[in-house]
Amino acid sequence: METIRNRRSVRRFRPDQLRREDLDLILEAAIWAPSGHNAQPWHFLVIQDKQKIDEMSEKTISLMSRSPIDWVSKLAGREGYHLFHRAPTVIVVSGKKPGNDLLFPQADCSAAIQNMLLAAESLNIGSCWIGLTGFLFAIPEETEALGIPEDCQPLYSVCFGYKDDAFVPPAPPRKEGKISFYQARKP
Repeated sequence: METIRNRRSVRRFRPDQLRREDLDLILEAAIWAPSGHNAQPWHFLVIQDKQKIDEMSEKTISLMSRSPIDWVSKLAGREGYHLFHRAPTVIVVSGKKPGNDLLFPQADCSAAIQNMLLAAESLNIGSCWIGLTGFLFAIPEETEALGIPEDCQPLYSVCFGYKDDAFVPPAPPRKEGKISFYQARKP
C-alpha cells in the first residue's frame, strides 16, 4: 500500500539513463500482469534514444496543436513543453489487434502499465503514463517506422527516469463518494 500511495506522475527527471537491471525489473513486472484468458496480448518497445524521443514529442505536439479539444491544443502551445518531460526512457505499449479470440487487449495492457508504474516507484524511479501519443499512433507510417509487430497496435507510452528530487509532486486528495456497496432490495 505504501508504494501505491507514494506513486505519482513524475514530470521532471535527471538526465542519466536507467540502469539495465532497473529497466529489466520494470519490464518483468509488466509481463507478470494479469490478462484475460492469460492471452498476454502486449508488446513493449523500449526507446532510449534521445533523438527519437524528441522527434516523437515534436510530431505529437504538432498533431495536438490541431486538436479541437481545447486543453489539448493549449497544452501543445505551452512554451518548452515536451510530451515525455525529457525522460531518458520511453516504453511504447502495444496490444494485439482484437480478433475472434481476443476481446480486451487494452485492459490487459493497462494492467501491465500499472505494474510497470508500481515497480518503478518501488525502485524510486519516476514514471508518467502518456496517453497523448495516441495522436501520433493514429498515423500508420509513424507506427510502422517504430517497428511494432504488424499484429499489434500501439496504445500508450510510459516515460521513465530517475526522479529530479527537487520536484516530486504532492499527493492529490482522493475524491469522495467513489465507493458504494450493493444491497439487495427487500421484497
